[in-house]
Amino acid sequence: MSDSEAEAPVEEVFPENEDCSQAGSIRKGCDPLAQTQRSKLQHRRSRINQQINKEMRMRAGAENLFRATTNHKVKETVALELSFVNSNLQLLKEELEELNSSMEVYQNDSESINVPMIPLGLKETKEVDLSVSLKDFICEHYGEDSSLYEKELVELMELRQAMRTPSRNEAGLELLMEYYNQLYFLDNRFFPPSKNLGVYFHWYDSLTGVPSCQRALAFEKGSVLFNIGALYTQIGAREDRSTTPGIENAIDAFQKAAGAFNYLKENFSNAPSLDMSVPSLNMLVRLMIAQVQECVFEKVLLQLQGVCRFSAHLQVAQEAARVADVYSLVYQTMTQPPVKDYVPFSWTTMVQVKSEHFKALSHYYAAVAFCDHDMLLVDDEGESEKLLIQFHVGVLEGPVLSTVLRDPEERRKLGKAHLKKAVMMHEEAMRIHSLCKILRKMDILQEVLSFAHKRSLGCYSQIDHEDDFFETAEAPPIRPKTQQKPELKTTNFSKVRVTDIFHRLGPLSVFSAKNNWSPQRRVHLGRAAEAGLRKGDYITSVNGQDCKWWKHAEVVQLLKSVTEEGVDIGVITILLPELQSQTDRRSVVLSSSGLMSSDKENVRRLGQSNTSRSTGSLLTWNKKNSTAVGKGSSSTFSLPFKDTEAMY
Repeated sequence: MSDSEAEAPVEEVFPENEDCSQAGSIRKGCDPLAQTQRSKLQHRRSRINQQINKEMRMRAGAENLFRATTNHKVKETVALELSFVNSNLQLLKEELEELNSSMEVYQNDSESINVPMIPLGLKETKEVDLSVSLKDFICEHYGEDSSLYEKELVELMELRQAMRTPSRNEAGLELLMEYYNQLYFLDNRFFPPSKNLGVYFHWYDSLTGVPSCQRALAFEKGSVLFNIGALYTQIGAREDRSTTPGIENAIDAFQKAAGAFNYLKENFSNAPSLDMSVPSLNMLVRLMIAQVQECVFEKVLLQLQGVCRFSAHLQVAQEAARVADVYSLVYQTMTQPPVKDYVPFSWTTMVQVKSEHFKALSHYYAAVAFCDHDMLLVDDEGESEKLLIQFHVGVLEGPVLSTVLRDPEERRKLGKAHLKKAVMMHEEAMRIHSLCKILRKMDILQEVLSFAHKRSLGCYSQIDHEDDFFETAEAPPIRPKTQQKPELKTTNFSKVRVTDIFHRLGPLSVFSAKNNWSPQRRVHLGRAAEAGLRKGDYITSVNGQDCKWWKHAEVVQLLKSVTEEGVDIGVITILLPELQSQTDRRSVVLSSSGLMSSDKENVRRLGQSNTSRSTGSLLTWNKKNSTAVGKGSSSTFSLPFKDTEAMY
């Protein structure tokens, strides 16, 4: 592939209602200063992160001085300063928590009323200049003039700058995946396992704003993968869940978010920030699964809307009970250390509110099934009995079950018990909601809770007869059941095919950071063996023309056409580890009129493992999950890869 083909423009995407300053190609991020709610939120988050970083440096310096000094006056002054710094940090933490609790900004702006979902803000990162370190590595390791790669360095830095502000749609996801895939090539080209380039990657914790700094490229990969999951949560929260397609899209987004966080948890270790620690990622995976389950409930409710069947309302009630159960599990996870002191209080409260809210809904729909006599349309008494046995957790069988099925009054009493339970749980959800100042500001959630409570209370008033002298029985628990189990969807990196930015360095199977070779030597070729060529040598140029990506047949054909004067070639030899320190520069010049056929086979090593312009080869990170396809002068990444080593 020629350079012009490799740089063919990407089709421009013009998303609807996207908060970008302008629509552009996939390599362009959003303008963080654009006057939109989400951009303002991101700009505020970035500013708070910088302030937290400054205050933490001041606190570290003050603590060092406090420990080092023996002067009592200085100690008092430093202690006072520390109190001010800690107070400022607490205020900044509260401000950042409020930003993390700004769920309404990410919700859909349709007129339909849905319970808000919990999205994640993106991790922020500082600018980093890779050009100096990469230039030095190109000169030292590859022995090439680094000034020839200015264009590639600029392209890499522009890509990293763009991925800091991805748009909240498919184009934004592709931008993050493109950079993530490009890091694979960057790692193999410039990050040897035994040497550190001295490049520091700075990222801020998504919830606390605490900065982390690591020299490992794995930290960069993990942070980008975290942002892919976070962006999926924002896309899922934005979907219009009043329609079936919108609900399906939300389910897909939250499942992919759960898959991204789970992939990060299983394949990266020793996280320097709390948001990428195993306990936090476990919590995020469970939270995403709970939000998927909530969407499934909304989907079932929408599909059965207007269907007056006894079995339909029992099904909705069991779906609501399932949602309540998974949110209860998330709440337990959030209230365990170390997550307890890390997760925003508004998140924990929201999860607890949802758990109580969906318990109430399960009892409400059970009551509707029992109280509305017209809904008992199942003629087969055996089928009705089977439904009730599978519905309640408690034992409801024999004479009691037969009485419930045949006697409308008994069904009314059972429905009344479920309604009483629903009213009590709705009131508990509203009580918990009132304890959180941030949630009290969310009009949508307040409206949903109030509406559900009034509806259950109204139904209870209708069936509560004045001559009811018996005490309302305790409603039996409802057995959770779902029609669609959530799944973890691993991010499909293969859908975003990228070209190795530094493909001009040569095939990755040879020209990588892990390989070492002798300095390039010039050979004036007449007879190969006499000129100094050895088995295993790799030809890099022919008559001054770069041929790293040439096919075997092309090089042999040129060598066959050698003239009386011979041909000049550039040659390198890949060294074994024990020979790397014994390299020396030398030049071999020999003129001859012929090229022996036996020598031709030893001129160039182009085995099956080498990448050519028309054949592919497996890369070395994870051969099961990664491959590079060379075409022309490029390598194309086509499958996801896995970093099972320690991140830091």
